[in-house]
Amino acid sequence: MTQDADAILKQVQQRQFQPVYFLQGEEPYFIDTVADALENAVLPESERSFNQTVLYGKDTDAAGILGQAKRFPMMSDYSVVIVKEAQAVADLESEKAWPFLEAYLKNPLASTVLVLCYKHKTLDSRKKLGKLLATAPGVALMTSKKLYDSQIPQWLGGYVRSRKQQITPGATALLAEYIGADLGRLANEVNKLLLNVKPGQAIDEDLVQRMVGISKDYNIFELQRALVQRDVLKANRILTHFAANPKANPLIPNLTLLFNFFTRLLMLHQAGPNPSDADMQKMGINKFAQKEYQLAQRQFSPERTIDLIHLIRRADAQSKGIESGSMDEGEILRELVWLILHPVPVAAVG
Repeated sequence: MTQDADAILKQVQQRQFQPVYFLQGEEPYFIDTVADALENAVLPESERSFNQTVLYGKDTDAAGILGQAKRFPMMSDYSVVIVKEAQAVADLESEKAWPFLEAYLKNPLASTVLVLCYKHKTLDSRKKLGKLLATAPGVALMTSKKLYDSQIPQWLGGYVRSRKQQITPGATALLAEYIGADLGRLANEVNKLLLNVKPGQAIDEDLVQRMVGISKDYNIFELQRALVQRDVLKANRILTHFAANPKANPLIPNLTLLFNFFTRLLMLHQAGPNPSDADMQKMGINKFAQKEYQLAQRQFSPERTIDLIHLIRRADAQSKGIESGSMDEGEILRELVWLILHPVPVAAVG
């Protein structure tokens, strides 16, 4: 039975448990959230020492997992077996283990809640194990997909509301842009922010800047704005600040944000004249950034935008020691900014 995280969590709250949960996919946050909910909900804390077992994929095999799953609970209604990093179980999909897995999945022990956390990948649904997990009545199969950048603000707003708090649209946009689609890190940052707001007070941009460590005047977004506005003086001031504070302004995350900006700008060019707000939202361009993108669209032609994406990729390669010579991170970024502000053909750069 295929289910999503919300459906499973709702059932867990109602103490409706399945004998087997197979949690797979590219987004570990949802896998961890469901596994943690089951770990904390099925058994009271007083019963966990006897009836709750945590295994790690690299340290066990299919026989070890099934051996634990077939144990009856001691003075409890349930026993819980959680297999973390289940993708590392070497024989999970082997022909040798298949008959035993098939027998158990078709007739699991009702008093056991078996949770397998299969992260960063999915089983092949065309193979025997994948087919059985999708159809067996006692199995809850969840596939956790990465969210698109355009989905992050909505998820972030929902997460804050689930904590009975509020967040301003500007703060949502800032967190989504600065942290990106790393849901685990986003949740951690929001949890820290919530410790610093009073009941009824919304998380705003000022709080995000102070608590997440984003300088109000010297950050990648201000540098991005200076590039769009062709403000050479402001760009150089920010670069000087970055060079003086390299630990707070690492190159790779900044390159990633610049790459995302110009990639979205190219999508905007390709969308034709006057794209709707909904179209821009799908590109990951929130309404607070629309004017900046529209100005960038006038400043950088489609051809120039493609050139800039190539230059950012070149800077990323230089950061990894490819054709960088003795340049440090600050010099790599400074050269990139100069090339963005001065229309030198990519072919001339090398």
